[in-house]
Amino acid sequence: MRAIWKGAVSFGLVSIGVKLYSATEEKDIRFHQVHRDDGGRIRYKRTCQVCGEEVTYDDIVKGYDLGGGELVILTDDDFADLPLSTSRAIDVLEFVPAEQVDPILYNKAYFLEPEGTATKPYVLLRNALTDSERVAIVKVAIRQREQLATLRVHQGVLLLNTMLWPDEIRKPEFGFLDEDLKVRPPELAMASSLIDSMAGDFQPDVFTDDYRTALQEVIDAKVEGREIVQPEEAEEAPAAAVDLMAALKASVERAQAARGEKPAGPGAGEPTPISAARSAQRKATEQQAPPKKTTGKKSEKATPEKKKPAEKKPATKTTAKKGEGKQAEPAKKSPARKGTRKTA
Repeated sequence: MRAIWKGAVSFGLVSIGVKLYSATEEKDIRFHQVHRDDGGRIRYKRTCQVCGEEVTYDDIVKGYDLGGGELVILTDDDFADLPLSTSRAIDVLEFVPAEQVDPILYNKAYFLEPEGTATKPYVLLRNALTDSERVAIVKVAIRQREQLATLRVHQGVLLLNTMLWPDEIRKPEFGFLDEDLKVRPPELAMASSLIDSMAGDFQPDVFTDDYRTALQEVIDAKVEGREIVQPEEAEEAPAAAVDLMAALKASVERAQAARGEKPAGPGAGEPTPISAARSAQRKATEQQAPPKKTTGKKSEKATPEKKKPAEKKPATKTTAKKGEGKQAEPAKKSPARKGTRKTA
């Protein structure tokens, strides 16, 4: 790393010489603008809108727009009279509890390295900050701009976090903040249960920039002359129209299933949309089965006597006997034949 600033941390009568290093770096993949036809770089010229001539940096000054096309021109002499700190000192103003500093104020982070013989007072300040569980509120001038900052310990090193000024933080002005929205206790309990089921320790190394990885793969493939095969994205099913409580219950169940845990906490043992659907299906099956048994029992009790004739009835046998008698009728007419024989 290359130091971008040198100065001293000053608190009380103690002064600690330090070097400043950027603690972060952006990993975005950067591109040049080029001509599509021949790949030539695109350059921009600084031209004056009044005379149309190209202007060098030496002829450029700053202008403040008053609106309506009017400008106030400020030269280097105007900026030279401003009360900017040039002492290259990080002045400690006070020490405050770390939780009192809203993270929204943080801007950029810088590592501080002790310089020369300042190692011992550097370590002393580091250990004192760690024991007190406080951060130092400081003022520092970097790149001709005075900034508010905090000084705290990160991985054994003093870390300088520049901060935004309080008037640079916007106020959230949204209509729903004025509405009287009430949350039911069961909903709050279920939301808390969902948070508990998804709780864990933050491990930043687990998260990766998938877009940057995919883009780098495209660039590497272009260089090597191979084809990129993009995996098919699974289409998300449209969310079903469910109420808030059902959505919370389903979320808790899914989170616990993902961890292989049994339902616990608020709402434990309560039916989730999935279990409720299974129970409803089971009840429906049970409700459909009894009518068949009840009907059979009623018929047995209501018509016990009818069932006995039905057993004697066998219509097929009776009909068959009658049918046999009808078939025997020609034999009854046989006496006529016998009489004929007698007459003969």
